[in-house]
Amino acid sequence: MKRTVGIVLAVLLAIGVVAAVVIGSGMVGLGGGVAGRDVVVVRGVIGSEKKPFFDDPEVQQILRDNGYDVQVETAGSRQIATLDNLTDYDFAFPSSAPAAERIKRANKTSGAFTPFSSPMAVATYTPIEKALKPTGVLTRENGVLIFDVDKYLKAVDQGLRWDKIPKNSTYPASKSVLVTTSDVRKSNSAAMFLSVASYVANGNNVVSSKAQATKVLPQMTRIFLDQGYSESSTEAPFEDYLSLGKGKTPMVLAYEAQFLDRQMRGDGSITDEMVLAYPKPEVLSKHTVLAFKDPGREVGRLLSEDPQLQRLAAVHGFRPQSRQVFTDVLKERKVAAPPELVDIIEPPAYEMLEAMIVGIEKQY
Repeated sequence: MKRTVGIVLAVLLAIGVVAAVVIGSGMVGLGGGVAGRDVVVVRGVIGSEKKPFFDDPEVQQILRDNGYDVQVETAGSRQIATLDNLTDYDFAFPSSAPAAERIKRANKTSGAFTPFSSPMAVATYTPIEKALKPTGVLTRENGVLIFDVDKYLKAVDQGLRWDKIPKNSTYPASKSVLVTTSDVRKSNSAAMFLSVASYVANGNNVVSSKAQATKVLPQMTRIFLDQGYSESSTEAPFEDYLSLGKGKTPMVLAYEAQFLDRQMRGDGSITDEMVLAYPKPEVLSKHTVLAFKDPGREVGRLLSEDPQLQRLAAVHGFRPQSRQVFTDVLKERKVAAPPELVDIIEPPAYEMLEAMIVGIEKQY
C-alpha cells in the first residue's frame, strides 16, 4: 500500500513539475500569447473610425496570439499629428497621407505601414437624392450615385436652401443645402473634404501654393462655417445619420468603411432608403500606421501582412491591400460591392492643407 501511495505521489509531483515548466516558459499563459512569448501591452492613438475594428474580439485575439495586447485611444487625425507627447505611444494611426507626412517629419519613426484605405463618401437618403435632382448635385452614373463637388460649391455660393429647390416636395426644409462634416480643425474626414473641394475651386488642380490657398479660402470657409457647430470626429455625425435621420443630417460626410461596416453587421442600422454618394472627384483616406517603438512597428506589420487581420479589416468595411479579399468578404456578407473608383485625386501637401485649415480656423 505504501509503495502504491509513493508511486502516485511521484506521478503527481512529476505532473506538477511539468506544468510549472510549461507555464513558466510562456507556452500556456493567462495572457493568451504564443508559445515562448509574454504578452506585451502596446499603446496607440487612432482615428475614431477605426475604433470598432480594434474593439473587435477577433482582432484583439489575433493580436494577443501574436504577443500583443493593443490598447488604443481616439483623436482626430489633425490632433494626432500635433500632439506634444505623441512618441509616448508605441504607434499613431491617422487616417490620411498628409497627417502621416506631418508626423514623420516631426518625429523619429521606426516604420510606416498602410494596411488599408477608405474612400470618402456622402451618406444620404433616396428622398434627398430625389430632392436634389434638379440641382445636379446628386446624379446617377452607371447606377452609381455621384456627388458632384462643382455643382455643390455653386449651390453653397448661391446660398441655396432646400425649400427653394424647384419641384422639391420630398424634403422642403428651410435650411441651407450643406453636407454635415466633422470639425475641419481637428478631423481628417473634414480635411479630406477640404482637399477635394479646394481642388475643384482651384480649377481642378491640387492647391500647391499659398497664393492658390488664399484665393480659394473664402469659398472653403463658407462650406464649413455655415454648418454651425461641428463634432471633433467622424463617428459622431455618422451616428446622428444612423439614429436621427434626414431631418437632422440629410447629407453627412463619412468614410465608405463606416457605411459598409454597418451593412455587414446586418443589424438593421442601414435602412433601404440610406445610400452612399461618391464625390466627383474622389479622394482616398489612406490609413497609415507610424511606429515609434518596436512593438508598434510589429503591430503595423501584422495589420498589413496577417491574412486574418486583412480579412477583418474588410469585414469592418475598409479596403485592404488585396481587392480579392475585399470582394470575397462582401460576397460572404451579401453586401453589394462598391464601385471601382477612377477619378481619384491626391490631397495637397501637408503645408498647403494646413495653411487652408489655419485660414478657416481664424474665422471661427
